[in-house]
Amino acid sequence: MVAYALMMAGTSLMVLIAGIIGTQFAPSPGMATLPVALTIVGVALSTLPTGSLQSRYGRRKVFISYGFLAVLAALLATLSLVYQSFGGFCMAAILMGWSGAAGHQYRFAAMESVSAEQVPKATSVLLFGGILAAAVGPEIAVLGQHLLATEFAGSYLLLAGVYALGIILISFYRETRVGSSSHTLQGRPLLQIMRSPVIILAVAASAVGYGVMSFVMTAGPVSMHEHAGHDMQATKWVLQSHIAAMYLPSLVYPWLFSKMGYRGMMSAGVGALLSCLLIGSINTDFIHYWLTMVILGVGWNFLFLSGTNLLRHGYRDEERFKVQSFNDFLVFSIQGTASLSSGWFLYHWGWQGVLYASVPLVLAFALLAGFSAAFAAMSGQHT
Repeated sequence: MVAYALMMAGTSLMVLIAGIIGTQFAPSPGMATLPVALTIVGVALSTLPTGSLQSRYGRRKVFISYGFLAVLAALLATLSLVYQSFGGFCMAAILMGWSGAAGHQYRFAAMESVSAEQVPKATSVLLFGGILAAAVGPEIAVLGQHLLATEFAGSYLLLAGVYALGIILISFYRETRVGSSSHTLQGRPLLQIMRSPVIILAVAASAVGYGVMSFVMTAGPVSMHEHAGHDMQATKWVLQSHIAAMYLPSLVYPWLFSKMGYRGMMSAGVGALLSCLLIGSINTDFIHYWLTMVILGVGWNFLFLSGTNLLRHGYRDEERFKVQSFNDFLVFSIQGTASLSSGWFLYHWGWQGVLYASVPLVLAFALLAGFSAAFAAMSGQHT
C-alpha cells in the first residue's frame, strides 16, 4: 500500500502542474495538457509488455526495474524544464506513464496474496494508499516549485527521491506465485475470454470510470487556475480533495459491496458521475469545482473497484497475466484517449463542453450494465 502510494505520487503531481507547465512553453494552447495525456498514454502502451515480462520474470523483478525507470523519467523531466525542452518533457511523461503500469499491477499482486473472500478488502486497502499519493504528489509539486532556478524543475527532482523510496519498499515484496513463460501458452484464447459477459462488464466499468475521471480531471486544474482565475493553493486543494475522494471510499467499499453487490455499486458509481457533471455545469465558483472533483473521485472508486473485483470471475489462474494486462491495456487506452482529447475540448468548448461531452459515455455504460444484469438474471449467473 505504501509502495503503491509512493509510485503513484507522480500521477497526482503531473495532473496538478504538467498542464500549467504546458501553458507556459507548449507550441500552442491546445497542447497544454499533452504531457498529462502522454503520461496516461505511456501506461496504455506499457500494459501488454508489462504483462509479458511479469509472466516471464515474475512481478517482483518487474516492479523493481520499472521503479528505476520512474526515477530516470523524473530526472529527465527536471532537465527538460531546465533546458526548456517541451519534447523532452513529453518523453519524460511517457516514461513516467510506462513505469506507472507496474504500479497499477500492484492491485493484482494484492489480490493474489490473500484468500478469495479477502480480495475485496485487499484491493480496497491497496487503493487506500492513493490517499498518501494525493498528499505527497501535490505537496512536492508546490514544495519544489521554486527549489531550483527553473520553476517546477525542483518538483521533479523531489519526485525522483520519492520514487527511490518506493523501490526500497517494493523490494520487500515476495510473490506467492512466480511467473513463467508457460503461462502465456496456457488457458483459453484471449478473444474467447474477452467475449465473456462478465469480462465485458468488468472492463467497461473500469474503462468508463477511468475515462470520464481522466477527461474531467485533466481539464480541471487548467480550467480552474488559468480560465476561472483561482489561485494555485485553491487549485492544489481541489486536486488533493479529488484524489482523496478517489481512495477514501475504499475504507467502506467492502461493507457497501456486501450490502449492494456488483450491480448496486456500479449503479452508485454511475449516479455519482452524473451528479458531478451536473454540479460542475452550474458555475465556476470554488465550491462547484470542489464538489465536482470530489464526487468524480467517488464515482471512479465505485466503478474501478467493482470492475477490478469482477474481472477475477472471468479467467482461470493460468490466464491471469494475459487477461490482467489486456484489461489494463483497454482501460488505459480509453483513459489516454480521454485525456488527450480533454485539452482540445477545453480549448474549443470550455469547461462546460468537457462536462457535457462526458454524459453520453456514462449513459452508455448504464445501458450496458442494465442489459448485463438482465442477462445474468436470465442465465442464473450470480455476478
